[in-house]
Amino acid sequence: MNEINSLSNFFNARGVAVLGASTNPNKLSYGIVRNLIQYHYGGQVYPINPNTNELLGLKAYPTIASVPDPVDLAVIVLPVNTILDVLTQCGERGIKNVIIITGGFKEIGLEGAAIEQAAAEVARAYNMRVIGPNCVGALDVYTGLDATFLKGMPDRGPIAFISQSGALCGGIVDLFVDSGVGFSHFVSLGNEMDVTESDMLAYFDGDPHVRVIALYVEGLKDGQRFMRLAREVSRRKPIIMLKAGRNEAGARAVSSHTGSLAGAYTAYQAALKQSGVIEVDTVAELFNTAWALGTQKLPAGKRVAIVTNAGGAAALASDSLAAHGFKLASISAETQAALRQKLNPSAQVANPIDLLGGATPEEYLWSLSQLQKDPGVDLLLPILVPQALVSSMDVAQSWVEAAKLGEKPLISCLMGHHSTQEAATFLNRSGVPVYTYPDQIGPVCQALADYENTLSQPAWVPAQPAGVDLQAGQRALQALTGKKTTGEVETRPLLQAYGIQNVPGGMASNVEEAVLLAEQVGFPVVMKIVSDDILHKSEAGGIKLNIHNQEQLRVAYNEMMRDVTSNVPGASIRGVMVEAMASKGQEVIVGLKQDATFGPMLMFGMGGVLVELIKDVSYRVAPLSMAEIYAMIAETAAGQLLKGYRGGPAADLQATAEVIARLAQLGLDHPEILEIEINPLVVYPQGRGALALDSRMILKA
Repeated sequence: MNEINSLSNFFNARGVAVLGASTNPNKLSYGIVRNLIQYHYGGQVYPINPNTNELLGLKAYPTIASVPDPVDLAVIVLPVNTILDVLTQCGERGIKNVIIITGGFKEIGLEGAAIEQAAAEVARAYNMRVIGPNCVGALDVYTGLDATFLKGMPDRGPIAFISQSGALCGGIVDLFVDSGVGFSHFVSLGNEMDVTESDMLAYFDGDPHVRVIALYVEGLKDGQRFMRLAREVSRRKPIIMLKAGRNEAGARAVSSHTGSLAGAYTAYQAALKQSGVIEVDTVAELFNTAWALGTQKLPAGKRVAIVTNAGGAAALASDSLAAHGFKLASISAETQAALRQKLNPSAQVANPIDLLGGATPEEYLWSLSQLQKDPGVDLLLPILVPQALVSSMDVAQSWVEAAKLGEKPLISCLMGHHSTQEAATFLNRSGVPVYTYPDQIGPVCQALADYENTLSQPAWVPAQPAGVDLQAGQRALQALTGKKTTGEVETRPLLQAYGIQNVPGGMASNVEEAVLLAEQVGFPVVMKIVSDDILHKSEAGGIKLNIHNQEQLRVAYNEMMRDVTSNVPGASIRGVMVEAMASKGQEVIVGLKQDATFGPMLMFGMGGVLVELIKDVSYRVAPLSMAEIYAMIAETAAGQLLKGYRGGPAADLQATAEVIARLAQLGLDHPEILEIEINPLVVYPQGRGALALDSRMILKA
């Protein structure tokens, strides 16, 4: 069953049964029944309460089995210890959509989690879809099906809001009632026993009333599925997300550079960027941007014309625009001449266009109409600071009229509240977004540009590296059974199986073997300590460079053993790696970390011993397209150096991108690899490839 069919009755049910409907006006269930009646839901409403015959003028029923057809949705507001029986009764009645408002499940601990798991099994047995538990329900503003206990109903409009927080839904409804900002749906998902954000994305993708999707998320269940869906849906409808819980205080200590630099929120940032999801920082930005994207055409560029009656407000708006990649448009001489025809002689007709404090509705309309025709302007921004001589409503009406005169998007700022509320509501209901503060404008414009960028991207095609030896990779991992951390000795065969070239060399267990290896690979060589107890070799004295002959090697070997034993007492030493002394190139780091939500997350940046100090890194979540890999490289200073910074020689970008693609495939094929990194990967001039000089890995226990 597809999402459109399986979730439709949450919003379009022909009949709704409220189980646990109370006659007490202070109970949540009473509020749900009242909302279904009050907001003109067109279907049947069936209160279920064995202790009464009537509720709010509706006939009450003793059980769900006694409810007549049609009934497509059940809303359960009963004690947690009754849920399994009641859910089974709904299944027997043939109901396929259920909202469980009740709390007391996994959010309170193991006992509640066990009940929630049992409820999920009942739902699966009857092929039921469940929203909740521990939620406030679902609301369709168009059909009037308000299966929540929230107070108020916002205007109809383009925004569908999906929230893991029920309380936040209540706050948003209260904030926007009578504001003129329009919504299509509200959904509070609670514990997400069954229905998730991904399910709702798929459903809202097909709902014609939804033009933009806003999400409040604390954590996603299946990051890979969310990314797949968001990639598709965002090409048709903007998706905006506010992610809560970004700080990671008390996060697990990790031992690789990749692990220490990349936290869980880093994966969210990368995944959202790759999926075309616009991430915002505040609740205000979430709905400011959603409203603009739901009502305005996208600007052709980033040139903004401001028309204002207050220079200070315009200056603040200009700063906000500049901070988010937009600039003031250069107003053409022809437009400036036209403006002067009807404006106060003292008005400023260069951008910002300052109409002065006594600006009239007619002056606003004239100015905006001329700017609609100026090819150097992409977006219009009228600003009004209210004053005693001019009606805010009259000015608002002029803005709405101006918006109809051309194709350019128009967003507005009424910097006030007491005297501007009526005008602000009028603007919103007319499809002209209005904001209270000038510094709210920049993030809104950036969201418009970000979505334009999403739509301009080529179709996504995952990279598929050739020449991977899956069997060799499997053998290399099987040889590590029981190990938690590995160094270069064990990691090299795995990299080789995936087509990532290692510097020639091998492991020696004593000095004589080291001499033989050095002669095989050819002097000069590098010698590195091999010990499961030592991760950072250079700090322990475990690296010797530029060894040119046998005598130097023997001396270096003895010095290394002495230094390592002194610096890391008790370390178990397995031997040394002897490798060819690689010629110089640019050192970068390429790493991978398995994220609990999204899976393999790739890191790229400046390599060597200073990687954690410099922190010149970028991230992406696998699978990756080659375009995403090149963008990942380009975001860093390391990537700029590879391209040939300030006339320097260009390095082998293609070879670098290939290594990232191959490491990504390795992570997808083997989720048991928690972390793996190559540091440094030495990149040579264009056409000469790249070599892994050192590597390490952390495996699942």
